[in-house]
Amino acid sequence: MDIPRGKAHKRKRAILRVFYSIVVLAAIGGITYYLSTLERALPSVERATVWNGVVERKDLTIKVRGPGTLVPEEEVFIPAQTQGRVERIVEKAGIPVRPDTLILVLSNPELERDALDAELRLKAEQARYSDLEVQLQSQLLTMKATAAQVDADYTQAQMEADSNRQLREEGLIDELTYQRSKIRAENLKTRNGLEQERLENLSKAIEAQLDVAQVAIDTQRALFELRQSQLDALNVRAGISGQLQEVPVEVGQQVGPGTNLARVARPDRLMAELRIPETQANEIQVNQFAEIDTRNGIIPGHVIRIDPAAQQGVVQVDVALDGELPQGARPQLSVDGTIQIDKLDSALVMGRPAYGQADTMIGIFKILPDGVTAVRVQVLLGRSSVNEIEVKTGLQEGDQVILSDTSAYDDHEKIRLD
Repeated sequence: MDIPRGKAHKRKRAILRVFYSIVVLAAIGGITYYLSTLERALPSVERATVWNGVVERKDLTIKVRGPGTLVPEEEVFIPAQTQGRVERIVEKAGIPVRPDTLILVLSNPELERDALDAELRLKAEQARYSDLEVQLQSQLLTMKATAAQVDADYTQAQMEADSNRQLREEGLIDELTYQRSKIRAENLKTRNGLEQERLENLSKAIEAQLDVAQVAIDTQRALFELRQSQLDALNVRAGISGQLQEVPVEVGQQVGPGTNLARVARPDRLMAELRIPETQANEIQVNQFAEIDTRNGIIPGHVIRIDPAAQQGVVQVDVALDGELPQGARPQLSVDGTIQIDKLDSALVMGRPAYGQADTMIGIFKILPDGVTAVRVQVLLGRSSVNEIEVKTGLQEGDQVILSDTSAYDDHEKIRLD
Protein backbone atom coordinates (compact mmCIF):
# COMPACT_ATOMS: atom_id res chain seq x y z
CA MET A 1 0.00 0.00 0.00
CA ASP A 2 1.61 3.34 -1.15
CA ILE A 3 1.94 6.12 1.38
CA PRO A 4 1.81 9.55 -0.22
CA ARG A 5 4.81 11.82 0.60
CA GLY A 6 4.11 15.06 2.33
CA LYS A 7 5.27 18.58 1.79
CA ALA A 8 8.06 18.21 4.35
CA HIS A 9 9.74 15.57 2.29
CA LYS A 10 9.74 17.71 -0.87
CA ARG A 11 11.22 20.62 1.03
CA LYS A 12 14.00 18.42 2.36
CA ARG A 13 14.94 17.30 -1.16
CA ALA A 14 15.04 20.91 -2.40
CA ILE A 15 17.39 21.87 0.45
CA LEU A 16 19.69 18.94 -0.38
CA ARG A 17 19.85 19.98 -4.06
CA VAL A 18 20.81 23.50 -3.07
CA PHE A 19 23.45 22.20 -0.67
CA TYR A 20 25.00 19.88 -3.28
CA SER A 21 25.07 22.71 -5.80
CA ILE A 22 26.89 24.97 -3.36
CA VAL A 23 29.40 22.22 -2.59
CA VAL A 24 30.03 21.60 -6.30
CA LEU A 25 30.49 25.30 -7.03
CA ALA A 26 32.84 25.68 -4.08
CA ALA A 27 34.86 22.70 -5.27
CA ILE A 28 35.10 24.11 -8.80
CA GLY A 29 36.21 27.50 -7.44
CA GLY A 30 38.82 25.90 -5.21
CA ILE A 31 40.22 23.84 -8.06
CA THR A 32 40.32 26.88 -10.34
CA TYR A 33 42.14 28.93 -7.72
CA TYR A 34 44.66 26.15 -7.15
CA LEU A 35 45.37 25.77 -10.83
CA SER A 36 45.86 29.53 -11.20
CA THR A 37 48.54 29.51 -8.53
CA LEU A 38 50.60 26.91 -10.39
CA GLU A 39 53.46 28.18 -12.67
CA ARG A 40 53.15 27.25 -16.27
CA ALA A 41 55.78 24.86 -17.59
CA LEU A 42 59.07 26.56 -18.61
CA PRO A 43 60.09 26.29 -22.29
CA SER A 44 63.03 23.95 -22.75
CA VAL A 45 66.15 24.82 -24.74
CA GLU A 46 68.80 22.35 -25.81
CA ARG A 47 71.98 23.35 -23.99
CA ALA A 48 74.10 22.39 -27.03
CA THR A 49 72.27 24.94 -29.20
CA VAL A 50 73.07 28.01 -27.10
CA TRP A 51 76.30 29.97 -26.78
CA ASN A 52 77.17 31.00 -23.25
CA GLY A 53 79.50 33.64 -21.88
CA VAL A 54 80.86 34.73 -18.52
CA VAL A 55 81.00 38.31 -17.25
CA GLU A 56 84.62 39.17 -16.39
CA ARG A 57 86.43 42.18 -15.02
CA LYS A 58 89.45 42.96 -17.15
CA ASP A 59 91.02 45.49 -19.48
CA LEU A 60 89.02 45.89 -22.70
CA THR A 61 90.76 46.96 -25.89
CA ILE A 62 88.26 48.72 -28.15
CA LYS A 63 88.73 47.57 -31.72
CA VAL A 64 86.86 47.81 -35.01
CA ARG A 65 87.12 45.27 -37.78
CA GLY A 66 86.56 45.36 -41.49
CA PRO A 67 87.44 43.42 -44.63
CA GLY A 68 89.78 44.83 -47.22
CA THR A 69 92.41 44.16 -49.86
CA LEU A 70 96.14 44.63 -50.22
CA VAL A 71 97.09 47.27 -52.78
CA PRO A 72 100.49 48.60 -53.88
CA GLU A 73 101.76 51.80 -52.27
CA GLU A 74 103.25 52.75 -55.63
CA GLU A 75 101.23 51.92 -58.72
CA VAL A 76 101.57 53.38 -62.21
CA PHE A 77 98.89 53.33 -64.89
CA ILE A 78 100.46 53.78 -68.33
CA PRO A 79 98.11 55.68 -70.65
CA ALA A 80 98.32 56.03 -74.42
CA GLN A 81 99.74 59.44 -75.31
CA THR A 82 98.28 59.42 -78.79
CA GLN A 83 95.94 57.45 -80.99
CA GLY A 84 97.31 54.19 -82.30
CA ARG A 85 96.83 50.53 -83.05
CA VAL A 86 98.20 47.75 -80.84
CA GLU A 87 100.80 46.16 -83.07
CA ARG A 88 102.49 43.75 -80.65
CA ILE A 89 102.25 42.78 -76.96
CA VAL A 90 105.78 42.02 -75.79
CA GLU A 91 105.23 41.12 -72.12
CA LYS A 92 102.32 39.64 -70.19
CA ALA A 93 101.06 40.37 -66.67
CA GLY A 94 102.97 38.83 -63.78
CA ILE A 95 106.58 39.36 -64.90
CA PRO A 96 109.05 41.66 -63.11
CA VAL A 97 109.90 44.78 -65.10
CA ARG A 98 112.44 47.62 -65.08
CA PRO A 99 111.84 51.23 -66.14
CA ASP A 100 113.05 50.53 -69.71
CA THR A 101 111.22 47.21 -70.16
CA LEU A 102 109.22 47.24 -73.41
CA ILE A 103 105.64 46.11 -72.73
CA LEU A 104 103.85 46.64 -76.03
CA VAL A 105 104.21 48.40 -79.38
CA LEU A 106 101.69 50.70 -81.07
CA SER A 107 101.63 51.92 -84.67
CA ASN A 108 100.41 55.22 -86.12
CA PRO A 109 101.46 56.00 -89.72
CA GLU A 110 99.95 59.49 -89.58
CA LEU A 111 102.05 60.34 -86.53
CA GLU A 112 105.17 59.08 -88.31
CA ARG A 113 104.44 61.45 -91.24
CA ASP A 114 103.82 64.34 -88.84
CA ALA A 115 107.11 63.65 -87.08
CA LEU A 116 109.00 63.61 -90.38
CA ASP A 117 107.30 66.82 -91.49
CA ALA A 118 108.18 68.51 -88.19
CA GLU A 119 111.80 67.45 -88.58
CA LEU A 120 112.00 68.88 -92.12
CA ARG A 121 110.41 72.16 -90.99
CA LEU A 122 112.93 72.42 -88.17
CA LYS A 123 115.83 71.92 -90.57
CA ALA A 124 114.33 74.55 -92.92
CA GLU A 125 114.11 77.10 -90.10
CA GLN A 126 117.67 76.34 -89.04
CA ALA A 127 118.87 76.88 -92.64
CA ARG A 128 116.91 80.13 -92.85
CA TYR A 129 118.49 81.30 -89.63
CA SER A 130 121.98 80.52 -90.92
CA ASP A 131 121.35 82.39 -94.18
CA LEU A 132 119.92 85.40 -92.35
CA GLU A 133 122.83 85.42 -89.95
CA VAL A 134 125.33 85.50 -92.84
CA GLN A 135 123.51 88.40 -94.53
CA LEU A 136 123.25 90.43 -91.37
CA GLN A 137 126.87 89.80 -90.45
CA SER A 138 127.86 91.02 -93.91
CA GLN A 139 125.88 94.22 -93.40
CA LEU A 140 127.44 94.66 -90.00
CA LEU A 141 130.93 94.24 -91.39
CA THR A 142 130.24 96.82 -94.10
CA MET A 143 128.93 99.24 -91.51
CA LYS A 144 131.93 98.63 -89.29
CA ALA A 145 134.29 99.31 -92.20
CA THR A 146 132.54 102.60 -92.97
CA ALA A 147 132.58 103.62 -89.32
CA ALA A 148 136.26 102.72 -89.04
CA GLN A 149 137.08 104.84 -92.11
CA VAL A 150 135.15 107.82 -90.72
CA ASP A 151 136.88 107.39 -87.37
CA ALA A 152 140.28 107.34 -89.10
CA ASP A 153 139.38 110.46 -91.12
CA TYR A 154 138.28 112.21 -87.96
CA THR A 155 141.49 111.30 -86.15
CA GLN A 156 143.59 112.59 -89.05
CA ALA A 157 141.55 115.82 -89.34
CA GLN A 158 141.88 116.43 -85.61
CA MET A 159 145.65 115.96 -85.78
CA GLU A 160 145.82 118.36 -88.75
CA ALA A 161 143.72 120.97 -86.93
CA ASP A 162 145.97 120.72 -83.86
CA SER A 163 149.05 121.10 -86.02
CA ASN A 164 147.61 124.11 -87.87
CA ARG A 165 146.75 125.73 -84.57
CA GLN A 166 150.38 125.53 -83.49
CA LEU A 167 151.62 126.79 -86.84
CA ARG A 168 149.18 129.72 -86.71
CA GLU A 169 150.47 130.65 -83.30
CA GLU A 170 154.00 130.68 -84.74
CA GLY A 171 152.79 132.78 -87.70
CA LEU A 172 153.66 130.16 -90.28
CA ILE A 173 150.08 129.84 -91.68
CA ASP A 174 147.20 132.23 -91.90
CA GLU A 175 143.99 132.12 -89.81
CA LEU A 176 141.82 130.93 -92.72
CA THR A 177 143.80 127.74 -93.21
CA TYR A 178 143.58 126.95 -89.51
CA GLN A 179 139.80 127.56 -89.40
CA ARG A 180 139.25 125.30 -92.40
CA SER A 181 141.12 122.45 -90.76
CA LYS A 182 139.25 123.01 -87.50
CA ILE A 183 135.80 122.96 -89.20
CA ARG A 184 136.71 119.81 -91.10
CA ALA A 185 137.74 118.08 -87.87
CA GLU A 186 134.49 119.08 -86.17
CA ASN A 187 132.41 117.81 -89.10
CA LEU A 188 134.21 114.49 -89.08
CA LYS A 189 133.72 114.28 -85.31
CA THR A 190 129.96 114.66 -85.78
CA ARG A 191 129.93 112.18 -88.62
CA ASN A 192 131.98 109.72 -86.57
CA GLY A 193 129.42 109.95 -83.75
CA LEU A 194 126.58 109.30 -86.17
CA GLU A 195 128.37 106.31 -87.69
CA GLN A 196 128.95 104.82 -84.24
CA GLU A 197 125.27 105.30 -83.41
CA ARG A 198 124.26 103.69 -86.71
CA LEU A 199 126.60 100.79 -85.98
CA GLU A 200 125.05 100.33 -82.52
CA ASN A 201 121.51 100.47 -83.95
CA LEU A 202 122.40 97.98 -86.66
CA SER A 203 123.81 95.59 -84.05
CA LYS A 204 120.54 95.81 -82.10
CA ALA A 205 118.49 95.31 -85.28
CA ILE A 206 120.57 92.28 -86.20
CA GLU A 207 120.11 90.83 -82.71
CA ALA A 208 116.33 91.38 -82.91
CA GLN A 209 116.06 89.74 -86.33
CA LEU A 210 118.10 86.76 -85.18
CA ASP A 211 115.91 86.47 -82.05
CA VAL A 212 112.80 86.31 -84.24
CA ALA A 213 114.43 83.63 -86.37
CA GLN A 214 115.49 81.76 -83.24
CA VAL A 215 111.89 81.81 -81.96
CA ALA A 216 110.77 80.19 -85.20
CA ILE A 217 113.45 77.53 -84.73
CA ASP A 218 112.45 76.95 -81.11
CA THR A 219 108.80 76.64 -82.11
CA GLN A 220 109.59 74.06 -84.76
CA ARG A 221 111.97 72.25 -82.41
CA ALA A 222 109.27 72.02 -79.72
CA LEU A 223 106.80 70.67 -82.28
CA PHE A 224 109.40 68.20 -83.55
CA GLU A 225 110.25 67.05 -80.00
CA LEU A 226 106.55 66.64 -79.25
CA ARG A 227 106.04 64.54 -82.35
CA GLN A 228 109.21 62.59 -81.58
CA SER A 229 108.12 61.94 -77.98
CA GLN A 230 104.72 60.77 -79.25
CA LEU A 231 106.51 58.55 -81.73
CA ASP A 232 108.75 57.15 -78.99
CA ALA A 233 105.66 56.61 -76.80
CA LEU A 234 104.39 54.12 -79.36
CA ASN A 235 106.95 51.84 -77.72
CA VAL A 236 105.23 51.52 -74.32
CA ARG A 237 107.69 50.97 -71.46
CA ALA A 238 107.19 50.22 -67.76
CA GLY A 239 108.58 53.47 -66.38
CA ILE A 240 109.32 52.01 -62.91
CA SER A 241 110.78 48.85 -61.45
CA GLY A 242 108.14 46.45 -60.20
CA GLN A 243 105.73 43.86 -61.48
CA LEU A 244 103.49 44.09 -64.51
CA GLN A 245 99.97 43.77 -63.10
CA GLU A 246 97.76 44.12 -66.15
CA VAL A 247 97.79 44.67 -69.92
CA PRO A 248 94.10 45.33 -70.67
CA VAL A 249 94.41 45.60 -74.49
CA GLU A 250 94.59 43.15 -77.38
CA VAL A 251 96.61 43.03 -80.59
CA GLY A 252 94.83 44.97 -83.35
CA GLN A 253 92.85 47.12 -80.92
CA GLN A 254 92.57 50.83 -81.71
CA VAL A 255 93.29 53.03 -78.69
CA GLY A 256 92.89 56.75 -78.13
CA PRO A 257 94.82 59.22 -75.98
CA GLY A 258 94.38 58.41 -72.29
CA THR A 259 93.47 54.75 -72.81
CA ASN A 260 94.98 52.58 -70.06
CA LEU A 261 97.54 50.32 -71.72
CA ALA A 262 99.21 48.71 -68.69
CA ARG A 263 99.50 48.82 -64.92
CA VAL A 264 102.79 48.39 -63.06
CA ALA A 265 103.13 48.14 -59.28
CA ARG A 266 105.72 47.55 -56.58
CA PRO A 267 104.66 44.16 -55.11
CA ASP A 268 107.16 44.47 -52.26
CA ARG A 269 105.55 47.66 -50.94
CA LEU A 270 101.89 47.06 -50.14
CA MET A 271 99.27 48.67 -47.93
CA ALA A 272 95.78 47.62 -46.88
CA GLU A 273 92.55 49.32 -47.89
CA LEU A 274 89.94 48.42 -45.25
CA ARG A 275 86.17 48.89 -45.52
CA ILE A 276 84.91 49.83 -42.05
CA PRO A 277 81.14 50.19 -41.36
CA GLU A 278 80.36 53.88 -41.06
CA THR A 279 78.74 53.33 -37.64
CA GLN A 280 82.10 52.11 -36.29
CA ALA A 281 84.42 54.55 -38.07
CA ASN A 282 83.69 57.64 -35.97
CA GLU A 283 86.60 57.13 -33.57
CA ILE A 284 89.26 56.06 -36.07
CA GLN A 285 92.22 58.44 -36.25
CA VAL A 286 95.48 58.61 -38.18
CA ASN A 287 98.42 56.67 -36.62
CA GLN A 288 96.19 54.30 -34.64
CA PHE A 289 97.60 50.78 -34.35
CA ALA A 290 96.17 48.15 -36.69
CA GLU A 291 96.63 44.48 -37.49
CA ILE A 292 96.12 42.97 -40.93
CA ASP A 293 95.25 39.27 -41.15
CA THR A 294 96.35 37.81 -44.49
CA ARG A 295 95.22 34.29 -43.43
CA ASN A 296 98.88 33.37 -43.70
CA GLY A 297 100.09 35.65 -40.95
CA ILE A 298 99.23 38.89 -39.14
CA ILE A 299 101.07 42.10 -40.08
CA PRO A 300 101.21 45.10 -37.72
CA GLY A 301 100.47 48.50 -39.20
CA HIS A 302 99.04 51.96 -38.57
CA VAL A 303 96.29 54.11 -40.06
CA ILE A 304 97.57 56.61 -42.63
CA ARG A 305 94.35 57.89 -44.25
CA ILE A 306 90.62 57.97 -43.58
CA ASP A 307 88.23 58.63 -46.45
CA PRO A 308 86.21 61.76 -45.58
CA ALA A 309 83.05 60.36 -47.18
CA ALA A 310 81.18 57.10 -46.68
CA GLN A 311 80.11 55.07 -49.68
CA GLN A 312 77.40 52.40 -49.48
CA GLY A 313 77.58 52.38 -45.70
CA VAL A 314 81.35 51.89 -45.36
CA VAL A 315 84.36 54.17 -44.93
CA GLN A 316 87.66 53.34 -46.60
CA VAL A 317 90.62 53.38 -44.23
CA ASP A 318 94.20 53.01 -45.54
CA VAL A 319 96.67 51.16 -43.33
CA ALA A 320 100.45 51.17 -43.84
CA LEU A 321 102.14 47.84 -43.13
CA ASP A 322 104.96 48.03 -40.58
CA GLY A 323 105.99 44.36 -40.62
CA GLU A 324 107.38 41.97 -43.19
CA LEU A 325 105.00 40.56 -45.75
CA PRO A 326 104.21 36.85 -45.29
CA GLN A 327 104.69 34.43 -48.14
CA GLY A 328 101.91 34.70 -50.68
CA ALA A 329 101.06 38.35 -49.95
CA ARG A 330 100.29 40.07 -53.24
CA PRO A 331 98.18 42.92 -54.62
CA GLN A 332 94.39 42.43 -54.51
CA LEU A 333 94.70 39.75 -51.80
CA SER A 334 91.62 39.74 -49.52
CA VAL A 335 92.43 40.47 -45.88
CA ASP A 336 90.74 41.28 -42.58
CA GLY A 337 91.89 44.25 -40.55
CA THR A 338 91.36 45.37 -36.95
CA ILE A 339 92.10 48.88 -35.70
CA GLN A 340 92.74 49.60 -32.01
CA ILE A 341 90.63 52.59 -30.97
CA ASP A 342 90.95 52.82 -27.17
CA LYS A 343 91.49 50.83 -23.98
CA LEU A 344 89.22 50.54 -20.92
CA ASP A 345 90.92 49.58 -17.67
CA SER A 346 89.23 47.11 -15.27
CA ALA A 347 85.84 47.04 -17.00
CA LEU A 348 83.02 44.50 -16.72
CA VAL A 349 83.20 42.63 -20.01
CA MET A 350 81.32 39.84 -21.73
CA GLY A 351 81.19 38.43 -25.23
CA ARG A 352 79.15 40.38 -27.75
CA PRO A 353 75.57 39.03 -27.82
CA ALA A 354 74.02 38.20 -31.13
CA TYR A 355 71.58 41.12 -30.96
CA GLY A 356 73.24 43.72 -28.72
CA GLN A 357 74.62 47.05 -29.88
CA ALA A 358 76.88 49.45 -28.02
CA ASP A 359 75.27 51.92 -25.60
CA THR A 360 71.85 50.22 -25.59
CA MET A 361 69.62 48.50 -23.00
CA ILE A 362 68.82 44.89 -23.85
CA GLY A 363 67.15 41.90 -22.23
CA ILE A 364 69.45 38.94 -21.84
CA PHE A 365 69.05 35.55 -20.14
CA LYS A 366 71.25 35.02 -17.09
CA ILE A 367 71.85 31.42 -16.02
CA LEU A 368 71.02 30.85 -12.35
CA PRO A 369 73.39 29.00 -10.01
CA ASP A 370 71.45 25.75 -10.52
CA GLY A 371 72.80 25.72 -14.08
CA VAL A 372 69.40 24.78 -15.44
CA THR A 373 67.18 27.86 -15.19
CA ALA A 374 67.85 31.13 -17.03
CA VAL A 375 66.00 34.36 -16.25
CA ARG A 376 65.73 37.49 -18.32
CA VAL A 377 67.54 40.56 -16.93
CA GLN A 378 67.85 44.08 -18.29
CA VAL A 379 71.47 44.96 -19.09
CA LEU A 380 72.89 48.35 -20.08
CA LEU A 381 75.73 47.87 -22.57
CA GLY A 382 78.65 50.24 -23.00
CA ARG A 383 81.41 50.43 -25.60
CA SER A 384 81.95 47.47 -27.86
CA SER A 385 84.96 45.84 -29.43
CA VAL A 386 85.25 43.18 -32.11
CA ASN A 387 84.15 40.18 -29.99
CA GLU A 388 83.52 41.76 -26.56
CA ILE A 389 81.36 44.50 -25.09
CA GLU A 390 81.33 46.50 -21.85
CA VAL A 391 78.61 45.85 -19.25
CA LYS A 392 77.56 48.99 -17.38
CA THR A 393 74.64 47.72 -15.26
CA GLY A 394 72.49 44.63 -14.83
CA LEU A 395 75.15 41.96 -14.37
CA GLN A 396 77.92 41.13 -11.90
CA GLU A 397 81.35 39.61 -12.31
CA GLY A 398 81.08 35.84 -12.69
CA ASP A 399 77.51 35.84 -14.05
CA GLN A 400 76.86 33.39 -16.87
CA VAL A 401 74.68 34.62 -19.71
CA ILE A 402 73.33 33.31 -22.99
CA LEU A 403 74.91 35.24 -25.87
CA SER A 404 73.28 33.45 -28.79
CA ASP A 405 70.00 34.55 -30.38
CA THR A 406 67.02 33.96 -28.03
CA SER A 407 64.45 36.02 -29.90
CA ALA A 408 62.21 32.93 -30.11
CA TYR A 409 61.65 33.27 -26.34
CA ASP A 410 60.86 36.98 -26.19
CA ASP A 411 57.50 36.14 -24.56
CA HIS A 412 59.14 34.29 -21.67
CA GLU A 413 60.96 35.59 -18.64
CA LYS A 414 62.46 32.17 -17.82
CA ILE A 415 63.72 29.23 -19.84
CA ARG A 416 65.04 25.82 -18.95
CA LEU A 417 68.33 24.41 -20.26
CA ASP A 418 68.25 20.67 -20.96
